[in-house]
Amino acid sequence: MRCLIVYNGAMDILFEALKALFIGIVEGITEWLPVSSTGHMILVDEFVKLDVTQEFLNLFLVVIQIGAILAVIILYFHKLNPFSPRKTPEQRRGTWRLWGMVAIGCIPAAIVGFALDDWVNDTFYNAWTVAAMLILYGIVFIIMERRNRNREAAQLAKGAPQHRIGAHDRAERAAGAHGKHARMQPAVGPGIDGDDAEQSLFKVHTVDQIDWKTALKIGLFQVLAIIPGTSRSGATIIGGMLCGCSRTAAAEFTFFLAIPIMLGWGLVKVVKFLAAGLAMTFTEIVVLAVGIVTAFVVSVLSIKFLMGYIKKNDFTAFGAYRIIVGVVVLAYFGVKLLVL
Repeated sequence: MRCLIVYNGAMDILFEALKALFIGIVEGITEWLPVSSTGHMILVDEFVKLDVTQEFLNLFLVVIQIGAILAVIILYFHKLNPFSPRKTPEQRRGTWRLWGMVAIGCIPAAIVGFALDDWVNDTFYNAWTVAAMLILYGIVFIIMERRNRNREAAQLAKGAPQHRIGAHDRAERAAGAHGKHARMQPAVGPGIDGDDAEQSLFKVHTVDQIDWKTALKIGLFQVLAIIPGTSRSGATIIGGMLCGCSRTAAAEFTFFLAIPIMLGWGLVKVVKFLAAGLAMTFTEIVVLAVGIVTAFVVSVLSIKFLMGYIKKNDFTAFGAYRIIVGVVVLAYFGVKLLVL
């Protein structure tokens, strides 16, 4: 009988660990892609429910993000390390400057986020708000990237001789782009190529060129992510591009902004949990460890995928995906409401 009890206990822990593994995968993918981790977590929670206390669940869904943050720190460790012996004094000053821009960008979220977090969660944390934000920002991504493609095409046309901008040349460029939402590829011969067109479209090409005004503006966009379903990465990428940052610069700055914000919020959750006199069971410790490790591994893959993807494509596909997920959330919870 005792062996049976031990066996059942081990199986229960394994089952909860598998749930944490799945949640970690979802977190690792959706935290960095501009598709809203909250929107996906709401759907996941409908079908994959951890057998833990509500207090631990609230802690888990925030602290699991530490794994995602560790992925950024590892992947960009040299770039973010001002003490690297491989850097020149000028490069070290540049790294400190970058951290200064990150600090400035975090100010709005630190003020507004911590002050209004509980109220926003009580007021807006529901399927309808999440679905609306998924769809709204999906539309924004599509409109913004359509505008960018038109501007890039205009730059190409403006820079190339008139006899090279015919329908045949445009067709060749489109064919070389490999996909409806692929970025413009260089044309053969004189004129402005695709890379030059993008450089003329965005005034900030790397995170090192971001000044304090741009950092603060992006930080203000990050505040929008306090509304569930917006997507922190989505809001800051949109903000960065509207402020003149290239897709790569906007994405990287989004990653770096997340480090102090998410680490700070995770620390706050841990302190609140411990201050309430709560303790974790062995199962909850296993669940937390599995979730963090999984989020880390998957985040590494997600970040590498995103940075490789946007070198050749824009964010239109993510906008379309957000709209689809938003419609799914509306449909599912709408049907559920009617049934109940």
